[in-house]
Amino acid sequence: MTLTYIISGFAVGTLVGLTGVGGGSLMTPLLTLLFGVSPSVAVGTDLAFASITKSAGTLTHRLRGTVEWHVVRLLCYGALPAALVTTLGLKLFGTLDKEIGQIIRYSIAGSVFLTVIAILYRSKLVAWINAHPERQLQGRKLAIATVTAGAVLGVLVTISSIGAGAIGATILVLLYPKMPAAHVAGTDIAYAVPLTAIAAFGHWYLGSIDWVLLGSLLIGSLPGITLGSLAAKAVPEKLLRGILATTLTLVACKLVM
Repeated sequence: MTLTYIISGFAVGTLVGLTGVGGGSLMTPLLTLLFGVSPSVAVGTDLAFASITKSAGTLTHRLRGTVEWHVVRLLCYGALPAALVTTLGLKLFGTLDKEIGQIIRYSIAGSVFLTVIAILYRSKLVAWINAHPERQLQGRKLAIATVTAGAVLGVLVTISSIGAGAIGATILVLLYPKMPAAHVAGTDIAYAVPLTAIAAFGHWYLGSIDWVLLGSLLIGSLPGITLGSLAAKAVPEKLLRGILATTLTLVACKLVM
């Protein structure tokens, strides 16, 4: 079983490095559906896994110059306080019931499908933005929208471990349509590091992290995300968009199932 965890960690890590997406969206369903891990432990362990794995990916993307740090800061301004407040809420009121959790999963799946559409039609979106620059958010409005989106992400990620990559990619593609795919991946990974770290700390406080499982996943994921991050800038833009769209489609289907 340990070898299977290591292989799973490598596969997910590589996808995260290439696209910035796939950590919680793939790993949490994998742990619960394939390996039979309880949902609360799967969420907590995956958050710790994501924070460490994405730290390695952020370092690689930073060295390659594919992180938009001003966008990272704006997302964190909203996400980090929201994650702290949500953790306190889970401690005080307990976990969410099954029905609300299912609604959250379907909402995320819908957002992921929107991301796929945005990626596949990015060239047309950019052309439309260039033809209608007054419709694109700029300056203060764009900053406020990014901070607000970060706050929503903070809540979703702390509750379900899902959304840091998938919804983050949606935000970056829709709010910053001219951002190159490699920069989408790098920026998406970078802002998720402090967010998943805070959320993981909260779940450690709640007692829902399996440290042995986490170690096995990390053995595979750290080389995987480094390899994927190194390849992200070298992979042609069109191919990278195709990989990202395919990954997100699989994520959305898994969430619905």
